[in-house]
Amino acid sequence: MSSSKSGNSPLARVAGLGLAAVGIAHFTNPGLLDQLTRQAFPENTRTHTYIDGGVETVLGLGLILPRTRRFAAIGALAYAAYV
Repeated sequence: MSSSKSGNSPLARVAGLGLAAVGIAHFTNPGLLDQLTRQAFPENTRTHTYIDGGVETVLGLGLILPRTRRFAAIGALAYAAYV
């Protein structure tokens, strides 16, 4: 069985880890990401930075796990359209 059929996709895991790492960066270095967030949310920028970080962390972790990957991928597409 190929890795894509078994749900063991290395690409999905790497993408998930990357997205989760960026999400965590929203909390560890919010000032850096505030600059980007401010463009879309000029008021309450830090709050939106934290919300975005939480969403990206959860979606990234969801992409890592085969059982939640499809749901997380749909969520990531919806989030990308929102951003």
